[in-house]
Amino acid sequence: MSTFAPAYVTLNPSMMLPDIAMQYSMVTGAFDLLPSSRPEVKIGTNDLLVYQKTLRLTTQNSVSQSLPNQLMSSSVVPGYTQMMTYRIATRSQYGLYDDTAASQWGYALPAALQLAARQGTAQTLRVMLLYGMQPSNGEGIVNAPNAMTVNLGADSHGETAYTRWDNGELAQALLGHIAALKIRMLMLGQPARIVVCGPQRFLSQLSYTGIVELTSYQRPGAGTSTTGVIVQTIAGEAVGDDVIFTVDETLLEKGAGGADLIIISAPVLNVPSNDAGINTNIFASLTPNQRAVNQMFCDVAAPTEITTPIADGALTTLYTMRSTPGWTLRSEGVTLLSAMYG
Repeated sequence: MSTFAPAYVTLNPSMMLPDIAMQYSMVTGAFDLLPSSRPEVKIGTNDLLVYQKTLRLTTQNSVSQSLPNQLMSSSVVPGYTQMMTYRIATRSQYGLYDDTAASQWGYALPAALQLAARQGTAQTLRVMLLYGMQPSNGEGIVNAPNAMTVNLGADSHGETAYTRWDNGELAQALLGHIAALKIRMLMLGQPARIVVCGPQRFLSQLSYTGIVELTSYQRPGAGTSTTGVIVQTIAGEAVGDDVIFTVDETLLEKGAGGADLIIISAPVLNVPSNDAGINTNIFASLTPNQRAVNQMFCDVAAPTEITTPIADGALTTLYTMRSTPGWTLRSEGVTLLSAMYG
């Protein structure tokens, strides 16, 4: 009998339910940290490195009542950064009678093996996005060079665990970290998409159990709104920020000292226009302009499948794709918040 579908014994008369209780895994929200919430399909199958061009300017002006004999000048300095790519590969193999045996269990073996391979590849991509393959090279958003690392600390009552924090103060703390991130990106006052990614128990505190007291939040909804609702409401009402809370369970205990790690990021840099007057950021209007804060590139949207017949009437299928790790192009757009659970 097939190893994919072992024999089983049932008692008759009986009823076999047609549906199968499948193994269930969490759908990660970590890819919301990317501009389009998915890796971009841009690289070639054999590309070993991806290069990102940079452009910096230095302008010196002379100011006097008359034109000097020698003038200062402007300098535009190009450069580039780089990121490695990696080949992801797995395979499935089944024999002549495995498919027939699996049908006795009520499932299609080729489809099951295909989905299993795609799920494993997706989980590998998630690890590469967050942690990279070689952290010392700055791979992965968690290892972004010069990213802001902070601790949640304690509230006014001395509580260090976010489950015991005053919920109103927790909302103010998160809003403070969002404001600090936008200040570093020179985007305060401009609407932005802000992604807060953390483990389930942190998001549960924001969305379900963290009801803010009436004395902490004197707005409509006080006494019923949670920490997360307040963060979204205030940020939205202030400048039109769209704050998104997403979940990734691998961030459990990945922060400093075994704390949970919370990633706060604005995936895209907004370049404001100033058509009404003088623009002190007009150089950023030069195109083409890479506005992504975090990036990830693949050669295909889904793993390439190559099926080959082998001995004894069996088939083997290779599932493969090439991808970069998560790549933070603008480290000022990432905050790594360590929050203690307890």
